[in-house]
Amino acid sequence: MSGDFDHIPIVDIRGLASADPAERRAVAGAMGEAAREIGFLYVCGHGVDEALFEGLLDAARRFFDQPLAAKMESYIGGSSNHSGYVPEGEEVFPGGTIDRKEAYDLNLDLPEARGEAPMLGPNRWPDLPGFREAASAYYAAVSDLARRLFRGFALALDLPEDHFEPYRRRPPSQLRMIHYPFDPAAQDREGIGAHTDYEFFTILRGTAPGLEVLNGRGEWIDAPPVPGGYVINIGDMLEAWTNGAFTATTHRVRKVAEERYSFPFFATCDYETVVEPDPRLVAPGEAPRYPRLVSGEHLFAQTARTFAYLKARRARGELVLPEDEPRFGRTVRA
Repeated sequence: MSGDFDHIPIVDIRGLASADPAERRAVAGAMGEAAREIGFLYVCGHGVDEALFEGLLDAARRFFDQPLAAKMESYIGGSSNHSGYVPEGEEVFPGGTIDRKEAYDLNLDLPEARGEAPMLGPNRWPDLPGFREAASAYYAAVSDLARRLFRGFALALDLPEDHFEPYRRRPPSQLRMIHYPFDPAAQDREGIGAHTDYEFFTILRGTAPGLEVLNGRGEWIDAPPVPGGYVINIGDMLEAWTNGAFTATTHRVRKVAEERYSFPFFATCDYETVVEPDPRLVAPGEAPRYPRLVSGEHLFAQTARTFAYLKARRARGELVLPEDEPRFGRTVRA
């Protein structure tokens, strides 16, 4: 993986729905090339109704326009499955500064799963007309897109097309509704610190530029929104599953003055899914490059390192996390 890219490719994924296996494999091949060489791609032809995105954006605007006291009634620290309102300063990446952003985090809504695992259970829903309906409709549509992308990535790895399906019965995929308010004092510099995403891959839709991707030469490449398209990037779990064939590329978000909204959907597998390099993707005579992980445990451990309410639980001894975590992402060449 050279990582010598200066732009993010666009892949039309309409062919993933074709009855012709050759068409599906052609699309999967383009997805796989981007996943191997860059770790990022745009997709168009995805089939997600634009009205669903507009409905989500409207719901986000109405929620974030409320007074802070009203938003704090849905504070994430009161949830059982890490869902709810995230105020400014709640989330800080290691080594990062506090960013001017707020968010609303949602997971697969599973009231019957309360208490089973940290990321499973009922969502916290604000008392705002139409919010739950808009967010749920969008979540369902992007979940279906994630299912199709999982099938495409499986084909790209020469695995059976349904390879990931048994691991996706109740995936705790997270939808984040992020608001960056207008900030006239902001300087155009790094905001959210450089990081990789924890899950299998991310499906992102935003309203304005700010996302930057690190190439193998140590250069930050802009990844602005493409009208009607989605940014897809490989996460830690898919990098580990593929023994590094796909790379979870480091990225960050710049501080900009412009008000903007960002809606990442972090597609993952079931909480208890064991993630380790598929033996078919490990060269004969070589050892796997990644240790065994449990998908949900890795996700929660990384989340607990960045959220204030979970850090407080760790300080009180209510949470114990692994001391060491594997490193993901491309190494920058000197």
